[in-house]
Amino acid sequence: MDIVIIGDGKVGHKLAMQLSSENCNVTLIDQSEKKLSDAVNEMDVSCVAGDGGSAEVQKKADVPGADLVIACTSTDEMNLFCCLLARRLGAKQTIARVRNPIYAGQMHLLKEDLKLSMAVNPELALAEEISRVLIFPSAAKIETFAKGRVELVEVLLTEKSVIKGVPLSGLYKKYQIKMLICAVQRGREVYIPDGNFVLEAGDKINIAASHKEIEKFFRLTNSMRNKAKNVMICGGGRVAYYLSRQLLSLGMQVKIVEQNEARCLELCELLPKATVIHGNATDHELLEEEEIEKADAFVTLTGMDEENIIMSMYAKMRGVPKIVTKVNDEGLENMVGQLGMESVVSAKDVTANVITGYVRAMRNSMGSANVETVYKLVGGKIEALGFLIKEKTKYTGIPLKDLTLKRNHLVACIVRKGKIIIPGGEDTLEVGDNVIVVSMAQGLEDLKDIMR
Repeated sequence: MDIVIIGDGKVGHKLAMQLSSENCNVTLIDQSEKKLSDAVNEMDVSCVAGDGGSAEVQKKADVPGADLVIACTSTDEMNLFCCLLARRLGAKQTIARVRNPIYAGQMHLLKEDLKLSMAVNPELALAEEISRVLIFPSAAKIETFAKGRVELVEVLLTEKSVIKGVPLSGLYKKYQIKMLICAVQRGREVYIPDGNFVLEAGDKINIAASHKEIEKFFRLTNSMRNKAKNVMICGGGRVAYYLSRQLLSLGMQVKIVEQNEARCLELCELLPKATVIHGNATDHELLEEEEIEKADAFVTLTGMDEENIIMSMYAKMRGVPKIVTKVNDEGLENMVGQLGMESVVSAKDVTANVITGYVRAMRNSMGSANVETVYKLVGGKIEALGFLIKEKTKYTGIPLKDLTLKRNHLVACIVRKGKIIIPGGEDTLEVGDNVIVVSMAQGLEDLKDIMR
C-alpha cells in the first residue's frame, strides 16, 4: 500500500514509523531536510523535501499514484488544502488532521466537498480518552470496542489485591465475574497469559469485559473509586478546552490554571461554568492556594513534558487520588510509568491508533473480517484489535477449542447482537460478530491471520 504523509512533526513521524513497520510504502514530505534525513536513518521510508501544498512536490512524491495521503502539518488550512490537491492529482483517499474546534465542528458539512475520507482531531480524541478515566478513575487506561459495549481496562495490582496468587483458570469459579485478563506486564516482561498464569502484586493487567463486570471486579478488589467531581487542569490549550467542555457537561467542577492572560480570557468566554486561574501551574504556592489537596483529579496538559511530570509528582505527594499526565516523548513516557504515574497519555499515540485502524481496514476491505479498531497496549508491545466478521469462512461456526490459534494470540471477547460473550472452548465465531483479539504480533489485518 502506497502512503504519502505530509508533515514530519510528532504525529507524522509516529505514523511513518508505525505504518512503515507494517510493510506500507511510506513517503514523507516536509520542508526540513534535517528532519527528513533523521527519518531516513531511523526507518524505511522515502522522503521528498519541499512544500506539501505544491503540486510539483506532491507529484515528485507520487501522490497521483498513492492509495492514501495523510496531511498532518502544523496548520489545519494547509492540511485541508493538501488533501484537496492530492485528490485532484489522483490520490485514492485522504486524511487531514484538523485541530481548530470551529473547523472540527463543521467537518461533516465540508468532508464531501473537500473529498476527505477522514478528519482526525488529536486534541479531541485525547480529551475523550482522559474523560473516560476520570469517569471511571479506578482504571489507569480505558479503551472501548463495539461502540462502547466492551471496555479494555488497564489496572495495577497491589499487595492487597484478592486475585493475586490465583491461577486465571480459577478466577471465574471463585468470583463469578465474566471478564478475561488478556495481557500482563510484569517488570519488563509482557505476557498474553493462559489459564495456568498466576498473578502477582505489581502486575499491570489488561481486562476485557462489559462496564458492569469491570465495576464488579473493582468492588471485589476494593479498588472502586467514584467518578471525579472536582478536577484541576494545568494548561489551557485545546485539549484542556475539549476536556473541560466534556467534564462540565457531566456535572463536574473544573478549574483550569493557564499562564497566558489572553488565553485565560478566551477560556472564560468559551467555558463560563469553569473556574479559570491566571498563573503558572508549576508554582506550588499557587496550587496550594487553589486547594490542590481537595481535587479528586489532577490533569497536566501543558506543552512541556517535564513540567507535566513534575506537577504530577507534586500532586501525588499531596495525595490527589487520580492523576493524568500528558507526555509526548516516548522515552519519558516509559520512565514516567516506572515513577508510579498510572495514567500517561499522548495525543500522537491516540491519533496514530485511529489512522492505523483505518489503514488496516483499507488494506483488507475485500477480506472476510475488517479491522475496525486498533489500540497499542503496554508501550506498543501488544495490540488489541476489533474485527467485524462480514462473511462465512472456514473458521466460523467451529468451537474455539477446535481452532488452533498461533502462539501469543487470544480471542478476548465476542459481541453478538449486543450481547457480550467472554469466550470459552465451546463458543464459536459467527457472521456479524464483533471480535476482540489481543496479539503480540504487529500488523494483523484479518482474523484468519491468528489461525495456524
